[in-house]
Order: sequence, then structure tokens, then C-alpha cells
Amino acid sequence: MQALYFCKPFRHAILEYHESLPKDHDESLLTALGDLFASISNQKKRTGVLAPKKFIERLKKDNVIFNSYMHQDAHEFFNFVVNECCEVLVKQHRREHPTPDGEETKPVKTWIHDIFEGGLTNQTQCLWCENVTSRHEAFMDLSLDIEQNASVSACLKQFSSNELLASQDKFQCDACGGLQEAHKRMLVKSSPKVLALHLKRFKYLESLGRHAKLMHRVVFPSELKIPNMTEDAEGQDAAYQLFAVVVHVGSGPNHGHYVCLVKSHGQWLTYDDDTVELMDDEAMNNFFGSTQEHSGGNTEHGYILFYERVDGAEWSGSGGGEGSRGARGGLSEALATAQQ
Repeated sequence: MQALYFCKPFRHAILEYHESLPKDHDESLLTALGDLFASISNQKKRTGVLAPKKFIERLKKDNVIFNSYMHQDAHEFFNFVVNECCEVLVKQHRREHPTPDGEETKPVKTWIHDIFEGGLTNQTQCLWCENVTSRHEAFMDLSLDIEQNASVSACLKQFSSNELLASQDKFQCDACGGLQEAHKRMLVKSSPKVLALHLKRFKYLESLGRHAKLMHRVVFPSELKIPNMTEDAEGQDAAYQLFAVVVHVGSGPNHGHYVCLVKSHGQWLTYDDDTVELMDDEAMNNFFGSTQEHSGGNTEHGYILFYERVDGAEWSGSGGGEGSRGARGGLSEALATAQQ
């Protein structure tokens, strides 16, 4: 929740949406989120805690998975909230702009898509005739496999590495008309305004016979350029700055706790339920992971990373502070306002 609130494009858009709603509007997860963000933005107190009770009630109503006291996955929560809010906007658009009889219903692109959506190109190259087949698809976040002592850039390159299609997985090539061995890879075609990266820290390990948490050390930089884009990609030189990190605290996938690190006015803050504290930039190193698996000790690891695209003037040194419609009250409010 804190990461979404400190995502400036998303916060600005949802506050504008909330202000435009009629008094008799239908209740939804999106309106509950708008109410929550408006309560935070308009709060007068300099200290205190705001519990998102109405939002949590709506979340439990819309998805039975979250209607329990069991540990839930932050990535699943992010995906559900974003997709459900998109669906609310799509249904609203189609009610207000019905498709004429006889015409094909066209996809609706919402302001949430404008913020989080990027494009991928799925390329398959036949190893017999070398013809390349491309298929395009959209993404709202990227899930990255991780390895020990890696970096986010290395994980992105691995995401786009060639996969050999052979044996029973041979590719049906339309150019040469047969089942052939082929290379398949995914490349970024268009970069989103906000890049959400999910580090796949939970994995089924055959050696253990169960799912386990990977404690791998994965370095995520404060500034990032996407290394795995197509040659003709939109935003080829897109630069990003880190503004939020969702951290998983715990030794396994079925239990633990989440905290959120956010950057406001050039200063990193740690949100841990109703506690908000200042954090030194150097402390970010503590959340990369461990160089030795199952070594005990620190179990606080970066899990979801949020980067915002910046222009050349902001790249390398601006600190990624809040804009003119930032969190009200500046740093004092950022310290004072906490959500569950």
C-alpha cells in the first residue's frame, strides 16, 4: 500500500479519479482505495496512524483468498489490486461508451495501463531457415528468476536469454513448413512509466521436497536502465529511479512479514505497520540478500522493486524527490502517516 501511495503518477491519478466521482457512485475496490488515498492526502494531523479498514473489508469481499488471517503474498496482492482496479475502469468505460450493435468490442486502455503497462516481444527464430516470428504482449510487472550474487540488470538479461525448443518442444515454422528446433526469447518492446519488478524468491526445491525461500544476494541499484530491449524499442534509453521496495521478512514462503521502503523528498523511509523511521541510503545494502544460502542471520530481502522512469535532467543525482503534488506536509507527514 505504501509503495502504491508513493508512486506519484498512480497517486495523482487516483486522487483525480476520486474527486470526479458522483456522490451516488458504486462502491468498488478502486473507490475504496481512492477514499484511503484521499484520507491520507487530506489529513490534518502531524502525527498518527490511519488504518485502512474500509479498503481491507472491500478486498476481502472481492477476493476470498484475502479473507483470512493466513500469510498472503505481496506480489499476488499487488497483481490483484492493479488488475481489479483496471477492471472497474474498463466496465465503467463500457457502460458510458457502449459498443454499437454489429461492431467488435475493442480493448480499453485505462490510466492504470498508462502508468504500469509495458510491452514484450516474444521472438522465435527457426534454426533451419532462420526466420524470426514475433508476437507482442503486454505486461504490468516482470517476474524475474534470481541467482546467487546477481544484480537486477543480470536478472533482466537472463529473462531475455535464449531458450532452445527441441525434441518434443520443436517449433512449427510457417516459413519452412515443418517442426524445427528454434531459439525463443522475450525482449522488452516498450518501457512503462513505472517498472515493477518481482524477484522470484520462493521456489520449489526438489532437494528439499517443498517450496523454500531463496536468500540469494541480488543487488538492486537506485538507478537502472533496461538492458534487454529490442533494437526498435520505444524508450530505448529509458532511465529509471528506485522509489519503493517491498521487503519480505522471514525464512520461508508460508510465514513472515512485509515492510516497505519508500523514498520521499530524497530521503528513504521504512514503513513497518504503524512504525515509520528514517533510513540511511547505505542501509539499503542490508536488503540485497545473503552471499551464503541458509546461513541464518538476516532474513530481510527485497521482493518487489518499483522504479519510475525519469528524463535526462533527473537522471543521476536528483534523488527522486516528491513533485508539486507530493505527500502533503512533506517529510513530517511521511513520518506521521502509516497504513497497515
